[in-house]
Amino acid sequence: MKEIKDRANLADYMELHQLHAIFNEPMLSHLSLYSFEQGELICSQGEPAEYLYVLVKGKLKVYNTSTEGKTLIISFKNALEVIGDVEYIQEADFINTVEAVSPVHMIAIHHQWLKQYGRDHTPLLQFLLKIITGKFFMKSNALSFNLMYPVEVRLASYILSVSFDPSDVLFRGKLSTSELRDAANLIGTSYRHLNRVILQLCNEGILERGKGCIHVKDRERLKSIAGDSIYE
Repeated sequence: MKEIKDRANLADYMELHQLHAIFNEPMLSHLSLYSFEQGELICSQGEPAEYLYVLVKGKLKVYNTSTEGKTLIISFKNALEVIGDVEYIQEADFINTVEAVSPVHMIAIHHQWLKQYGRDHTPLLQFLLKIITGKFFMKSNALSFNLMYPVEVRLASYILSVSFDPSDVLFRGKLSTSELRDAANLIGTSYRHLNRVILQLCNEGILERGKGCIHVKDRERLKSIAGDSIYE
């Protein structure tokens, strides 16, 4: 994590996403802009939540780990999105782990200033309500997605989500073969079965397995497999 000490850059994001009405004048001086590199954690499940983060550029992966050590993907998030909203309202630790899929920019504000200046600010409360209810809707869909759809569809959706970022046309991610066990856990399947599906998609010319990485050769065919039921 690195702070971007450029108020003009922060102001540009505020204008782009129409955030001036959400954060009132007293809160503006307490907003900070941070950058996260690909693969860097924004927060970890169980950590104390002290900041509210607003995603203004890039893509995030949100996942959860059970007490038995099993990990399951919740969703991928594009701007405009909020991290730490439920935790702020509930005064709780972070519920999920959040990781940067692509280079990410986020606006952050400490809970201290939210409580002091935003507790009764209606536009902020309405914004958080919309974001939180949207997350519960998405989580319900994600749980159904992992239970009801075949591994081929789940894998296609996952690879599309980690390989492409709509806010950055130059970003071309890849799935490292060293991360396949984690990927299998995240989409709720076995490592062996995941490899069988990858081999099938490689034989069909949709994926290509290179040295240490899996690349997308035919994005459109992969999208047709995923359909509309993707993690985003």
